[in-house]
Amino acid sequence: MHMAAQTKKWTLEEVHSLPDDGNKYELVRGELFVTPPPTPDHETIAAKLARFLDPFVARFGLGFVYRPKAVMRFEGSEVEPDLMIRQRGDRTTTWDNAPVPVLIVEILSPSTRRRDHMQKRKLYLDAGVAEYWIVDPERREIRSIRPHEEDRVARDRIEWRPPGVADSLSIEIRDVLD
Repeated sequence: MHMAAQTKKWTLEEVHSLPDDGNKYELVRGELFVTPPPTPDHETIAAKLARFLDPFVARFGLGFVYRPKAVMRFEGSEVEPDLMIRQRGDRTTTWDNAPVPVLIVEILSPSTRRRDHMQKRKLYLDAGVAEYWIVDPERREIRSIRPHEEDRVARDRIEWRPPGVADSLSIEIRDVLD
C-alpha cells in the first residue's frame, strides 16, 4: 500500500530563520511560499497603482499605502502583499496587532497566480480584509473581491469605495497596465 507523503508545516520562527537571499518568504497556514524578486514590470504596476491610491488615502484619512516588507499576520500566517492600505496603529503596534487592512493588492506573476487566487484569497477574507484586488497583467484586468459578494472583474475601470467613505476612487485599467 502506498502512503501519501506528508507536507511539512512551517512556523513563523522557522521562516524568520531563513536566509535573506532576495527571495520573498511567505507563510500561509503552515505552507511556505518562496517567490523570486519581482520584475521591473511588476514593480512599475505597483508604483502606478500607488500614485492613484496615495492621494485618495491621505485625503480621507484612511491610513497609509504599505508596500513590500510590510506584512500582514493572521493566525500564524505572514504574507507580504504588493500593496495594502491600513490605518497606522499607535507606536506600540507590531505586525501581530496592526489593524486589518481595508484593501490588499496582489499583482499576479506566473509563480503566484494559484496562491493569490486560492490560499491568499481565503486568508485575506478570513482575516476580515474589506477588499482584495488581484491585478492580472496578462488578462489586462483587476478582480475585486469583497466578503459575501460576487467578484467584480474590471477591464476598463475599477472603482474603490472604502467603508465609511462617501466618495470613490476611479482608476482606468489602461493607466495601470499600459
